[in-house]
Amino acid sequence: MPSKFDNCSRRGFLKVAGLAGLGAVATSCVSNSTTGKNSARVGIYRANSYQGDLAGIIKRGLGDFPQLQIKDKRIVLKPNLVEYFDSHKVNTNPMMVAAAVDAFRSMGAREVIIAEGPGHRRDTEILLEQSGLDQVIKSEKLKFVDLNLDDTAPVKLPYNLTILQQIYFPKTILGADLVVSMPKLKTHHWVGVTLSLKNMFGTVPSVIYGWPKNVLHWRGLDASIVDINTSLKPGFAIVDGIEGMEGNGPLAGDTINSNVIIMGNNLTAVDATSTRVMGLRPEKVEYLRLMSEKGEPFSQSQIEQVGETIRSCKQSFRVLPSLTN
Repeated sequence: MPSKFDNCSRRGFLKVAGLAGLGAVATSCVSNSTTGKNSARVGIYRANSYQGDLAGIIKRGLGDFPQLQIKDKRIVLKPNLVEYFDSHKVNTNPMMVAAAVDAFRSMGAREVIIAEGPGHRRDTEILLEQSGLDQVIKSEKLKFVDLNLDDTAPVKLPYNLTILQQIYFPKTILGADLVVSMPKLKTHHWVGVTLSLKNMFGTVPSVIYGWPKNVLHWRGLDASIVDINTSLKPGFAIVDGIEGMEGNGPLAGDTINSNVIIMGNNLTAVDATSTRVMGLRPEKVEYLRLMSEKGEPFSQSQIEQVGETIRSCKQSFRVLPSLTN
């Protein structure tokens, strides 16, 4: 496949981008959550296509979270970049990522980094090209970090559902002021839905835990999702729901036009709300139930809803029968 870069080989680009991530400052603490355990705010915003003013929508949405610390902060955006198929809309759309970069920069972020550790493809640079995300990285002069190759540090697991005691996480994630999970609104054939919490699976380095993060699959997906997120405490989520995926997700499902962007300062609350927008029952999603047991906001009474209502945006996603019964 010919390179999309004018003056830089594909190998050279990824090497430079990866080394930039290795230079991130390592800290002993993880990213701070921006909300308490018992309350959260989630916004639902209409977005009819990727051609509209997405940056404006995201910026207006961020304005609904005045306590969110952005100015002079290092922001790490973690999109969903898992695989590429011409016939399936699998990944977070690159235009969503570009819009988020624009919004965070316009609000005074000191640095915006794109970071991902794909679980299926070992050659991240080809996946960047195929998905089109490399064009965003190049045009916006962004630093990209392959989380599969980044330096790591161990983090003790507060609940240890996987019985791993600790997980090694990339220092780019640990050194961020704010980690933003940017998933796609999709179903998942094993855990029901894959949203902002499941998206954090890509922060676990495959060079340590295997492809596709085999060690964590063996320990159980639901337990792994809980251990990852209660350790890292990512502070914000922006869900690409303009084009969602229903049916046999997360890779082979069908596109459904959901026409929403869902944002929030608590990932459990965002995912519970997103599940309801999909016309599904969050109490049927095991990892959401486990997160609620750990005190994370889950019920609608615990979530302050802004923007559009769930009812006005609700879809009927095709999914496993166990999630709808």
